[in-house]
Amino acid sequence: MSFRNSTATDYVEDVSPGSGALPPRAWYPASDAGSLSLNGSWRFRLSPTADAQDDAFAEPGYDAGGWAEVSVPGHWVLQGQGAPIYTNHLYPFPVDPPRVPTENPTGDHLRFFDLPEGWDLSDGGAVLRFDGVESCARVWLNGTDIGEFKGSRLPHEFAVGHLLKPAGNVLAVRVHQWSAGSYLEDQDQWWLPGIFRDVTLLHRPAGSVLDFFVHASYDHVTGAGTLRVDSDVDGRVSVPELDIDIATGESATVPVEAWTAETPRLYDGVLATEGERVPLRIGFRTVELADGLIKVNGRPVLFKGVNRHEWHPQRGRALDAETMLADVLLMKRHNINAVRTSHYPPHPAFLDLCDEYGLWVIDECDLETHGFTEQAWRDNPVDDDRWTPALLDRAARMVERDKNHPSVVIWSLGNEAGTGRGLTAMAEWIHGRDTSRLVHYEGDLDCRDTDMYSRMYADHAEVERIGRGLDGGTHKRRGLPFILCEYGHAMGNGPGGLADYQRIFESYDRLQGGFIWEWIDHGIEDDRYGYAYGGDFGEELHDGNFVCDGLVFPDRRPSPGLVEYKKVIEPVRIDGDAADGTVRVTNKHDFADLSALDFEWSYQVAGETVESGSLAVPALAAGESAEVKLPEPPVATGTGETQWTLRALLAADTAWGPRGHVVAWGQFPVSGRQLPSFAASAGPVVSDDGTITLGPAVFDARSGALRSIGSVPVTGLRLDVWRATTDNDDGAAWQSDIRYGALWRKFGLHRMRHRLDAVEPAGDTLTVRTRVAPAAWEFGLVTVYRWTTDGGRLRLAVSVTPDGDWTVPLPRLGVRLGLPAADRVQWFGGGPGEAYPDTDTASMVRRWQSTVDGMQTPYLRPQENGARADVRWAELGGLRIEGDPEFWFTARRWTTEQLDAAAHRTDLVAGDTVWVNLDHGQHGIGSQSCGPGVLPQYQLHAGPAEFSFVFSAVD
Repeated sequence: MSFRNSTATDYVEDVSPGSGALPPRAWYPASDAGSLSLNGSWRFRLSPTADAQDDAFAEPGYDAGGWAEVSVPGHWVLQGQGAPIYTNHLYPFPVDPPRVPTENPTGDHLRFFDLPEGWDLSDGGAVLRFDGVESCARVWLNGTDIGEFKGSRLPHEFAVGHLLKPAGNVLAVRVHQWSAGSYLEDQDQWWLPGIFRDVTLLHRPAGSVLDFFVHASYDHVTGAGTLRVDSDVDGRVSVPELDIDIATGESATVPVEAWTAETPRLYDGVLATEGERVPLRIGFRTVELADGLIKVNGRPVLFKGVNRHEWHPQRGRALDAETMLADVLLMKRHNINAVRTSHYPPHPAFLDLCDEYGLWVIDECDLETHGFTEQAWRDNPVDDDRWTPALLDRAARMVERDKNHPSVVIWSLGNEAGTGRGLTAMAEWIHGRDTSRLVHYEGDLDCRDTDMYSRMYADHAEVERIGRGLDGGTHKRRGLPFILCEYGHAMGNGPGGLADYQRIFESYDRLQGGFIWEWIDHGIEDDRYGYAYGGDFGEELHDGNFVCDGLVFPDRRPSPGLVEYKKVIEPVRIDGDAADGTVRVTNKHDFADLSALDFEWSYQVAGETVESGSLAVPALAAGESAEVKLPEPPVATGTGETQWTLRALLAADTAWGPRGHVVAWGQFPVSGRQLPSFAASAGPVVSDDGTITLGPAVFDARSGALRSIGSVPVTGLRLDVWRATTDNDDGAAWQSDIRYGALWRKFGLHRMRHRLDAVEPAGDTLTVRTRVAPAAWEFGLVTVYRWTTDGGRLRLAVSVTPDGDWTVPLPRLGVRLGLPAADRVQWFGGGPGEAYPDTDTASMVRRWQSTVDGMQTPYLRPQENGARADVRWAELGGLRIEGDPEFWFTARRWTTEQLDAAAHRTDLVAGDTVWVNLDHGQHGIGSQSCGPGVLPQYQLHAGPAEFSFVFSAVD
């Protein structure tokens, strides 16, 4: 005998996309037809299984007075109901498609509403629209079951006019966390159930708009645009600025200004049918695959892009208009020109912003089945005909919703879903439905279904081979353009090597750029940790902080990685050496000239600007260069090295940035640095109290340890080679190449022992001889400290000689010391933010000031950070430190060991000592958290080294 709950739940595990929903159609934000937002506070009940409750809650008159309340849009697990789960690609349930666990958190939602006054449903109807629900929903209105659906990041509409009443309407929605659709949504993000996008009731008068397709092409030869709007309901299309007034289905060709991401020209129009007027925002542009390249309006484009998940640290994927605008403005202000909507169509309002402000968009379908890689893609839904209708439904809902956006230039079938017949069916349908755009999918290595060759995380050498056409592959693939749909994994400190990628992109026409992974850290605001990541909610399976891999922190504060990327991809190159009084300015835009920019020069002496002015630069067309003459150098008003700094700035306020916003810059040395002069005078004096005095310094006579410089106590000065490993140092466990973070720990570089061999006060020098080495290994570093004084200052010369067989590079090489009190910091060198050997493009040399706390970069998982590069001198805690040669400078209120042990920001507790690192060398960063490691030229190999510092007391 078999027993089963009477609540019908078969639809949860049905591979079909659902039932009852209307065909997909174009999305538009407003019209003169009425609408009622159903966002707000909803009654909510959480059950542990899909069938724990019957359907009685959907009936009018049901008493939900004891239920909780949740905000819609929203995720119930971020509102105190259950907990979020993060996995990169592992399904957090047994893989047995299409079956899901019995333990299936299910949220019943209730919304009560009245119709607005004046709604007449007798001559038309109404449509209920859900813009996003994860992962499966069943819907009732006034007790009537109207359907169910899957496809979390896609819209679904239902005809409901016949069910509405003027007042007392009851909308009931049952949402299941897991469903058959979950197998298609394994997208390296938090699993967050709920109604997370808008719910809207749309009045549909008789004769109102159904679906429509705006075709707006551009002929780059004639400068003419051709407009045709196909509509399911006859009407007229007017564009007053262009004197267009035509019937739907008819074409008009007129002179226009083209739409591009650099010049996002939109024309306001109206689609008018008998029952509705819909505003249109029309951008004329033509996308094509020509001469083996992705071209827009006849020109190849170079994508300087980013992958963007939707994220807010409090609301998850429930984004408001202000948050979406903040993303677009940040992108534009950091020279980003393209977005891949990883890995699902975004909220449609985001695409409106891309149209308006100008961003190329790869619109990606809500599809990823990455978890099937654990079983060699066996039973992968994209190669199972039973799932093909669901795949086609997802493709159609994306294309039909977003087809009227000029910013969308490429459709993407999805991400990391293997290969199979279902993907081919999607590509064939999309190509048939929309011939005006190209199709992308990274997993199609033979490019059978796609219009471009796409890869993720290919290293620099392979990308260059592809650019040179030496990558092999099918005949079709060799003739296609190439993009890196993901690269520069921005997890923690990094990514490194971006400038090297960009040089390769710009060297070969076939290489059309790439998209950094990714835009934002998916940290969840949390009282315990500041921001929580995978594992912080007791998940059975999780991937830790792999979800924190963005160019901006969860609060949308730019990381050093974003600042570096802005500099690397700046659309104006200012180069040359200025030795002959000229520099070369190149317009690296694809379309725009330089008329929107002003140029200015400034002249620095010893890091301080002594004079500045405007610089005459012609309004170069895209791709053009010119030699620009600099003014005569100002008469020096001080001593020290001199340099030019040139900037390109917005000449006027724009939609995305204020006048004076810096778009690009360059620096050019004129006279070199004068190294600190130092002549040793008095020698060391050994005292009976166990100390050695040398000028302003006091040392321990037995150990040779520095105790103080003048009135400033100093502790723990010694050679340091360890850094708190970065996510990129540690690398990803699945990678086969060398991960140095693990090797450094294996070889004990985090626990180096310092053996004292001799303390030698003789002549004018105090010499301290040591050997620095890890327990259990024979290799080490013979280190000699030589101290001298000129009476008022103290000089430390360090020589390091490797001993034994060093098979790994060093994390860092320099000295570390502790100061008892420091807050304000000044330095002359690179800034304002951190920089490492392969992340220093954005480091501008000048005088800077900060606080010790301000020098920290608050990565969500604490790790090495905050180093300033090319430092000539630094002042803090009553000391001035000058280096020969320039050095990396770091100051923090905790030790490297404490930083290394911390898992969250809140684990770091400021101590009484400020620990200062003065580094002769730093190992590069790379992007090995999910990509290539540090390029050879940025690796810090153990070798003989000599460097010195001069210390002096300052007020």
